[in-house]
Amino acid sequence: MNFGGVDENVVTRDEFPLEKAREVLKNETVAVIGYGVQGPGQSMNLRDNGFRVIVGQRKGGKTWEKAVTDGWVPGETLFEIEEACQRATVIQYLLSDAAQIEVWPRIKPHLTAGKALYFSHGFGITYKERTGIVPPDGIDVILVAPKGSGTSLRRMFLQGRGLNSSYAIFQDATGHAKERVIALGIGVGSGYLFETTFRKEVYSDLTGERGTLMGAIQGLLLAQYEVLRENGHSPSEAFNETVEELTQSLMPLFAENGMDWMYANCSTTAQRGALDWMGPFHDTTKPVFEKLYREVACGNEAQRSIDTNGKPDYREGLEKELKALRESEMWRAGAVVRRLRPENY
Repeated sequence: MNFGGVDENVVTRDEFPLEKAREVLKNETVAVIGYGVQGPGQSMNLRDNGFRVIVGQRKGGKTWEKAVTDGWVPGETLFEIEEACQRATVIQYLLSDAAQIEVWPRIKPHLTAGKALYFSHGFGITYKERTGIVPPDGIDVILVAPKGSGTSLRRMFLQGRGLNSSYAIFQDATGHAKERVIALGIGVGSGYLFETTFRKEVYSDLTGERGTLMGAIQGLLLAQYEVLRENGHSPSEAFNETVEELTQSLMPLFAENGMDWMYANCSTTAQRGALDWMGPFHDTTKPVFEKLYREVACGNEAQRSIDTNGKPDYREGLEKELKALRESEMWRAGAVVRRLRPENY
C-alpha cells in the first residue's frame, strides 16, 4: 500500500479475514500474561473472536480479581503465570517493561520448541542486553503493537471498529511466524496491520510517548494555559481555549478528515494565523524531538526507565508526581469543565 509516495507492507481484514485467523490458530492455546494495560483488551477480544485463550496472573492480586470480574474462571481459563505458560502454545507477554524483567526467569523454562513468544512492545527484546530477556532458539518471537491503549482497543472492538497495529518478527523458528502474528493481530481487533521491526517499534513508541502523545502535548498545553492565565484570563476560559476546543471539537474533525482539511475549512483569520505560526513552532520543537530520538536510540531512555522503575521507593515517588499533575490548576479546571459537558447532566 502506498503512503504519501512510499510503499509499505500492510495487511487488512479483506485479505486476512477473521475466519482465516481462526483457521491458522485453531490448534493454538494463547496465554495472556499480565492483566494491566493491554492484557484485558487483547484477551477479551481474542476470546470474543472465538480463539482459545487463558490468562496467567498472580493469584490474589487486584488484577486477578479484575480478571475474574471480566469472566475468566480460575482453574479453567485463569491460572498462575507458570501454569498458564505451560499450557500455552502462544505466550503473550503483556506485563509492564519492568515486570517483564522481573518475571522473565519464570517464563523462560516454558518456552519449549515450537511455541511463540508475543510482545506488544519492542522494549524487552531491543534492549535485551539491559533487560536480560534473551529468548531461546526454537521458538517464534513476534510482536503486535496496537496504536493505542488496551482500553481503546476494547472499546473500539465493542463498537465494531478496529485499532491499527504494527507487527514484527524477531525470530521465525517454525516457518509460520508471519501467519501466526497476522492471525493474532486480526484476533486482538486490529483495524489493519503495518510491518515494522522490534527496534523501530520501540524507537517510535518511546519517542511518541514522550512527544506528541503525552509529554510534548502536556508541555504545550500547559505553556499556553499559563500564558493565558498570566494575562488575566480565567481558568475556565484558558482551559476551554487550550484543551476543550482541541479535544472536543477539532481533534474529531482532523481525525476524520486530516489537518490539511482543517486548514482549508476554518475561518480566514484562523487559517492565516495557523499557517504563519506553524513554522516557528516546528523550528522550535524539532531540535527537542531530535534530541529525544537520539536518547531513545542510544539506550539512555531505556536505561533511565529500568533504573528508575527498579528503585524500592519508585511507586511512592510516582504517586507524588501524578498527584501534582492531577491537582494542578489546569487539570482541576478540566475536571469541572468535563462535569459541565451536556451529556453529564
